[in-house]
Amino acid sequence: MSGQSSRRTVLKGAALAGAAGLGVAACSTDSKLGHAVVPTPTAPVTLGAPDEVPVGGAKLYREQRLLVSCPAKGQYKAFSAQCTHAGCVLDKIQDNEGNCPCHGSRFDVTTGKALKGPATVPLPEVPVRVENGELVAGPEA
Repeated sequence: MSGQSSRRTVLKGAALAGAAGLGVAACSTDSKLGHAVVPTPTAPVTLGAPDEVPVGGAKLYREQRLLVSCPAKGQYKAFSAQCTHAGCVLDKIQDNEGNCPCHGSRFDVTTGKALKGPATVPLPEVPVRVENGELVAGPEA
């Protein structure tokens, strides 16, 4: 009986160690896109009026997982709003930096560059254009 009991203990320990290893892997800083399986739109996404994005600033579109900056009137640049560390969606923009609420990574909203880790990879750029008076991000239809 004691041999069977210790075998169960070893198997339980192995299962727990495996689960703990998955937790560590899930938070790996080696990831290029974290858990963001598809970090950018695969079809065009209409975001609304271009003037909703302040000149010299940026707007976060959390539901669409995008952020759009406007470096100069009529010029727009878009990026995925999914953190490249673990795939969490950015929650706010402050001082032209996008903030990830999960682990504190920060990104430059005008370039997508990772400014503060654990993320080290920039946000993927997304094509953006004005079409029929609205901002449209993602690949052309």
